[in-house]
Amino acid sequence: MRDAPTASSPAQVAAPRTQHALGDYVDLTKPRLNFLVVASSAAGYYLGTRGTPDAVLMLEAVAGTALVAAGAAVLNQVYERDTDALMRRTRQRPLPDARVGLPDATIFGSALAIGGLALLVARANGLAAALALLTLLVYLAIYTPMKRRTPIATLVGAVPGALPPLIGWTASRGMVDAGGAALFAIVFLWQIPHFMAISWMYRDDYQAAGFPMLAVVDPEGRRASRQAVIYSAALLPVSLAPSVAGIAGVVYAVTAFVLSTALAALALRFARARNDATARALFFGSIIYLPLLWIAMIANKL
Repeated sequence: MRDAPTASSPAQVAAPRTQHALGDYVDLTKPRLNFLVVASSAAGYYLGTRGTPDAVLMLEAVAGTALVAAGAAVLNQVYERDTDALMRRTRQRPLPDARVGLPDATIFGSALAIGGLALLVARANGLAAALALLTLLVYLAIYTPMKRRTPIATLVGAVPGALPPLIGWTASRGMVDAGGAALFAIVFLWQIPHFMAISWMYRDDYQAAGFPMLAVVDPEGRRASRQAVIYSAALLPVSLAPSVAGIAGVVYAVTAFVLSTALAALALRFARARNDATARALFFGSIIYLPLLWIAMIANKL
């Protein structure tokens, strides 16, 4: 009879190592952030469809967008592995912690991005794939290196961050029009107060890594909080654009007005009292805001 594997046998050691490696590769894709990409692109696809969307085509378009976003996240960490090692909240990521090798991460990220683009070309349309490629290029070639040089990088980074709902929209409708532009504008404006709250909460980390965020170059937080107020105020009328464009109805407009007013109030509170508590409230308020907006828009689709 064969002996059972001992505590140190390869059969027992290999399984946990494999599980750990798989978890590290999943972590590289930033699944929590990618969940927002999935939700936004799915909302864009559904809202852009005239009538009832084809569930399979919608799933394929969302999957393609998610794969491109996941690939971008991995390749971003390849580029920023040195600065990630300097920040408390990122030093345990798989690359700075040496749990995944640089060549493996590069191949993995590239394969995800290429696979996502191919899926969009094959199962959606060329315009959706072109927008996904634009997302990848702006995020990796412009925003990522720009982060080390100027706080304006936040505005540049908001462009690829706002493209997933537009990719979903164009995947279903085959064109960029007022409705798709409205979705892009909402997510673009929403990101600024969200990022300003994050930059304040982790300003020491960003300073240690040499990132010139507004909360770093202006330690008192006046500029960061001012940006949060300005963009959240601009978001209020823009959030009503889907009703004007005929995407959603009156119920959505009322919901959007209430949500956007609440977000602007949190930004104003942060500007008046610049501390971790008000920044955290703005951060969590922004996290809640977007999913509720998508739900209201989808539920009240005309």
